[in-house]
Amino acid sequence: MEMGRDWSEMMAVCLANVFLRLSLEDRWKGAMRVCRSWRDAARDPSLFSSFDMEPSFEAEGGGVSDASVWWTPEFRRRVDCMLRSAAEWAGGSLREIRVRHCSDVSLFFAAERSPNLHVLSIRSSQSVTDSSMAKIATFCPMLRELDISYCYEISSESLELIGRSCPNMAILKRNLLNWLDPSQHSGIIPSEYLDSCPQDGDQEAAAIGKSMPNLRHLEVRFSKLTIRGLVLISEGCHELELLDLFGCGNLTSRAIEQASSNLKSLKTLVKPNFYIPRSVFHTERYGHWRLYDERFQTNVFQI
Repeated sequence: MEMGRDWSEMMAVCLANVFLRLSLEDRWKGAMRVCRSWRDAARDPSLFSSFDMEPSFEAEGGGVSDASVWWTPEFRRRVDCMLRSAAEWAGGSLREIRVRHCSDVSLFFAAERSPNLHVLSIRSSQSVTDSSMAKIATFCPMLRELDISYCYEISSESLELIGRSCPNMAILKRNLLNWLDPSQHSGIIPSEYLDSCPQDGDQEAAAIGKSMPNLRHLEVRFSKLTIRGLVLISEGCHELELLDLFGCGNLTSRAIEQASSNLKSLKTLVKPNFYIPRSVFHTERYGHWRLYDERFQTNVFQI
């Protein structure tokens, strides 16, 4: 046996290599609690180039996309604590963050310590605002994928700032909750949050078209943009290969055809095909859908 070798260091390397094959949850709830050496190995920076909580959310949800407990301050603090820890342990190597229900507190901390961040997915984060997006724009210029779906405190100003500061931006997901039939979110998402749905669809579209010329994948489900906003996107984002307009109730088939003709690279176009069941239909709220029902000669309110 060779003398003088530091076997404790070798053990830490071996443990980190094993832990790399475990899920984030198994490392967090299992390996870190065994003993001090395992805890230290489970915090090795090499294990935190990616912080992906999506598998845990999907498992906990049991096939349901959301849960009421996830919208509580207590749950948000737990997510914030985990994100802050991951950003600290990564030591600047964090390249991917996929969480939900975080806040400005943890995102500030992570942004300042993640100069190599390429992917940021924070959907359903009701306490993330333009302030933390400004931090991301300043400290994470390599960002290429951003998912801010269902984040209603983020405005068009942030979209433009991110676009200008992150020239490699290729994937943007800015989906909204179903405001046409909010009954599906009843009892899960706070009603006051549902009522705060962004109304400035065209302003957001203008910001995207103006500042993200290299965008290849864009999702704006249930956005309130009109033909004006869609044209601005088509004029500014010539490289688009996927455009998801599902639920965009202010667009007509003619408008979509007109705008998409500018997108020569487009491979996938998801049209606003959806329906409002007559069981939940209210004339005073969805009266304008009668026009679509007659225009497309269908038995449901479908585009």
